[in-house]
Amino acid sequence: MSALLGVIFHFIGGFASGSFYIPYKKVKGWAWESYWIVGGLFSWLIVPPLAAYLTIPGFADIIRGANGTTLIITYIMGLLWGIGGLTYGLGVRYLGVSLGSSVILGLCSVFGALVPSIYYDFNPAEGHTTMTQLLHTSWGQMVLFGLAVCILGIIICGRAGIMKDKDLNPVGSKKAIGDEFQIVKGLVIAVVSGVLSACFSFGIEAGKPLAEVANNIWIAAHPNQGGFLFRDNVSYIIIMWGGLTTNFIWCMILNMRNKTFGDYTNNKTPLLWNYIFSAIAGTTWYLQFFFYGMGESKLNNGASSWILHMAFIILVANAWGLILREWKGVSKKTLLAIFSGIAVIIISVLIVGYGNSMH
Repeated sequence: MSALLGVIFHFIGGFASGSFYIPYKKVKGWAWESYWIVGGLFSWLIVPPLAAYLTIPGFADIIRGANGTTLIITYIMGLLWGIGGLTYGLGVRYLGVSLGSSVILGLCSVFGALVPSIYYDFNPAEGHTTMTQLLHTSWGQMVLFGLAVCILGIIICGRAGIMKDKDLNPVGSKKAIGDEFQIVKGLVIAVVSGVLSACFSFGIEAGKPLAEVANNIWIAAHPNQGGFLFRDNVSYIIIMWGGLTTNFIWCMILNMRNKTFGDYTNNKTPLLWNYIFSAIAGTTWYLQFFFYGMGESKLNNGASSWILHMAFIILVANAWGLILREWKGVSKKTLLAIFSGIAVIIISVLIVGYGNSMH
């Protein structure tokens, strides 16, 4: 039952992440950097401490009492992840929701799932899964098999995106797919984003001492009721500060370079609605990790949690791509490819879920 709840929580988180960019499409008359940082203020500054306040009594005391090294490393992982996060937005901008999300999250899945497990092989810690455990147990091998199947599905989805480009742009014209679609530039940005986005997984591991304090306090007050569902919310605050730093600096540079500071007060645009849609997007984005923490607390397996989280994001992102008619006008062969990729990813989710049920 615990494994099933973990999968459900990860699905809700994946739905939030795969859907967060949709409200941004309703923003009118603002440059990308303007709506991205307005939404980001909700994602990284406003909502995380609010969520911690609502779920973890005394969360500020936990942060104040934390080891300085823990806070610094967690913050640095947030900085690096922040670069991946802002380039995620650019990758989706230049590749579209389906292809952009598939490439970025595919790389993120591999690095985020495996690197922490490799680290704990060299630095063992109680309660943390090692690569040795994954390789030499039946449940671990099933999880790794699920990761391999997930990557296969991601490759198929990426291939479908390339086929879409050829179907809609046979002679090099961007007209049919939108002026911002740029395959080479988008892929380079997507690779950088995928690798650095995995740093959020590393940040969660670096911030585990904070989460463990929150967990121990809850267990002491609620004996015999299992682990604390919201323990990671305190760690997220530090990680998000790192993400905010990176994104704020870059967006201010773009505002200055593109002379778009006026967006925030431009009465010729629907200002109120622009702020509302950006706030909805930013809040929705944060909810992915709110539910991620809940899912991880049920699975107690970082590698499986990260794989499931990424898989559900890709499924939802591709579903939105179809709903938003990004695939309109493509051949039946291309549609078969994207549906096949989605089906393979769904199978990978079932495999990883089964592997965790064996644990």
